[in-house]
Amino acid sequence: MAPSIRENWRVAVLVLLLLGSLGALFVPGAAPVTGTSGGNATAASSGPTNLQYGLQLSGGTRVRAPVVGLTAEDVQLSPSQDTNALRERIAANLTDTSATDVKIRIYTDSTDTIEVFSNVSQPAFRDALDAAGVSGGTVRDGVTEATRSDIVDTLSQKVNALGFSGARVSQQSSIGSDTHYIVIEAPNTNLTEVYDLVRNRGEVYVDAYHPANGSAQVNDTVLTNEQLQAAQVSNPTTQQGFPVVPVTLTSDAARSFSQDMRDYGYTSEEGISNCQYPGGTPGNEYCLLTVRDGKVVYSAGVARGLANDFENGDFQKDPTFVLQTNSMSEARQVAVDLRAGALPASLDLQKDDVYHIDASLAQRFKPLSFITGLIATLVVSLVVYLRYGRVRVAAPMVVTALSEVIILLGFSSLVGLSLNLSHIAGFIAVIGTGVDDLVIIADEVTRREVSSQRVFQSRFRKAFWVIGGAAATTIIAMSPLAFLSLGDLRGFAIVTILGVLVGVLLTRPAYGDILRYLITDQN
Repeated sequence: MAPSIRENWRVAVLVLLLLGSLGALFVPGAAPVTGTSGGNATAASSGPTNLQYGLQLSGGTRVRAPVVGLTAEDVQLSPSQDTNALRERIAANLTDTSATDVKIRIYTDSTDTIEVFSNVSQPAFRDALDAAGVSGGTVRDGVTEATRSDIVDTLSQKVNALGFSGARVSQQSSIGSDTHYIVIEAPNTNLTEVYDLVRNRGEVYVDAYHPANGSAQVNDTVLTNEQLQAAQVSNPTTQQGFPVVPVTLTSDAARSFSQDMRDYGYTSEEGISNCQYPGGTPGNEYCLLTVRDGKVVYSAGVARGLANDFENGDFQKDPTFVLQTNSMSEARQVAVDLRAGALPASLDLQKDDVYHIDASLAQRFKPLSFITGLIATLVVSLVVYLRYGRVRVAAPMVVTALSEVIILLGFSSLVGLSLNLSHIAGFIAVIGTGVDDLVIIADEVTRREVSSQRVFQSRFRKAFWVIGGAAATTIIAMSPLAFLSLGDLRGFAIVTILGVLVGVLLTRPAYGDILRYLITDQN
């Protein structure tokens, strides 16, 4: 009698999932785009499959570093506190610290915190708080969880925008201490590229370099990093041969910018296009400086047309402005910084932990991993066949166990998981645990002759209770490893848990349907 789809719907679902997983693995374009570089999509994989590989299987760099900063906890601040003025007072009492290096968080239902993101000592920070009128609180090393989450989000946006395919940014804590780290894993990337990403905070602003008192040059910030981040940032392009980043300012930013340009003399005949920075005549230069992390990226004067727009108010009607740079790579970096935002704090690269694998060495691990999985499969198949001596029982068992791995690989491809050796170990563990469960099913239903489907179902349910209990134990045991930041152990635990869930919910019942059809039909 031909099998009924209604009675064997689990087998049908298994077949559909297998086909979908194979499509996700091998159909070009089925995997998600993992990054962009200059507006161009970056492919998810350069091999025959859509799988992505982590450091251990493709080479690359991992940098782990703490965040520079101190935190004052349990401080008492009023909800109506002028935080901007307080930040200025605290920064004024600290060396090499600006107001942007101070973060104040006022909560309505918990204690308030003040953070400083510069290299200062705890006593100096405590003194600065006292001088600013902040009482109470305890000062500790490190920053808050909210700041670390902001750093992870910002760096994640930057690695995706810069085309670091398969890169991942996460938090990690040190067991037995309160030290927290930011971890950047970037496959197919060298240490210099990762350092360039995390060395600077990515603050972009525009300074007006203009005369003061007719004899000296001064810098006044006319577009802050916050104003530029709030602007609409377009893709980098070229204008008259120069790489530029077009931005459309908000109405408030355009109004203050226009006013500053008029006040500082950029709309006068003397100020129009009069820039020779650096090396011009002091007291006679009118330059707009594009600055990134304190470094002047480009300097230029104000053209007559733009000066007229400042003067007659047309700029406020169409507040489009361009940030010029010296190269297209700098323009892309400026655009990424503005879209992703500046890091609230820098990483302490003096205390970093660097892990690098050469690509040529990592490439050797791929065939070795495949051979290891193949050997495990062949050995399991042989043992199963010797145990039962019946192809009808052993062959579906091995195929069902392997189907779990294919489904997990398809899922990994769809979600863009970067596979490492820990994940490969998890796949091998899934094969082992899967076959163990299938052996329990086969032993229970074949230990005596099966007289009817009702007898088969009774024996299968008895075996499935044992399998369900073992699966629950495995999930409970692996859960701490999956949720804690314990490096490679986390990948192993996640793959194992997913494999157990796929097995219990789908593949074990599907194997039962297959075995029921084969055994009951021949009796």
